[in-house]
Amino acid sequence: MSSEIEKNELLNEFRHFLEQDIPGQKVLQNQPDLHTLLSEMTELKTEVKVEARHYKNSLDIFSSVLKTVQEDNKALIEELALYKQKLEQQQFDIKKGMLLDMVELYDRLNAGVKTLQHYRPISSLFKKSRPKDVRFIERFMQGQNMSIKRFEQCLQSYQVQTIDCVGKSFDPKIMSALETGYNLSYGNGIVLEELQKGFIFNDQVLRLADVKVNKLHPLGNR
Repeated sequence: MSSEIEKNELLNEFRHFLEQDIPGQKVLQNQPDLHTLLSEMTELKTEVKVEARHYKNSLDIFSSVLKTVQEDNKALIEELALYKQKLEQQQFDIKKGMLLDMVELYDRLNAGVKTLQHYRPISSLFKKSRPKDVRFIERFMQGQNMSIKRFEQCLQSYQVQTIDCVGKSFDPKIMSALETGYNLSYGNGIVLEELQKGFIFNDQVLRLADVKVNKLHPLGNR
């Protein structure tokens, strides 16, 4: 009797053991089969290709936009450089016109001083006023000379320099030959006299110097 009971208990325990879940069984049941795995890998590969294509298209668009921006930037830099050059030229032209006006006034002052230097009152007609006239002329010349010095300082402040001509070889780039002379003491083509001063401004000719150039007879060169 007891053996039957024990046998039944053992059968019940074995049956209960079989009905229990085996560890890892659920995991194995939930895993996909090989066909499903290959399908999912194929879909994933397709998605990666699509994403790579989108990325490449985006990269191409970005490169095109960047190239356009670079070209526009280059064109803008060139345009700004051209505008700067034009602006500098305009400023130079305006300043050049102003300096030429100053040079004209400078010439007139010099011409006035030279005239006064050669002026002599007529003694017979202005005997009584002659001393006063002489003093007036001297003081007037002093004032004119002061104005000339001031003009020279002003021109120098703008980097305007006079052209050194006399005794130099004639240079058509900075000189204009208005007269010719004949002097055996100097070589052919040497400037004998400055008729009107020339000026240079910022390494450019502001006004040509009018000069008298030595021109020897062909026999004089033998």
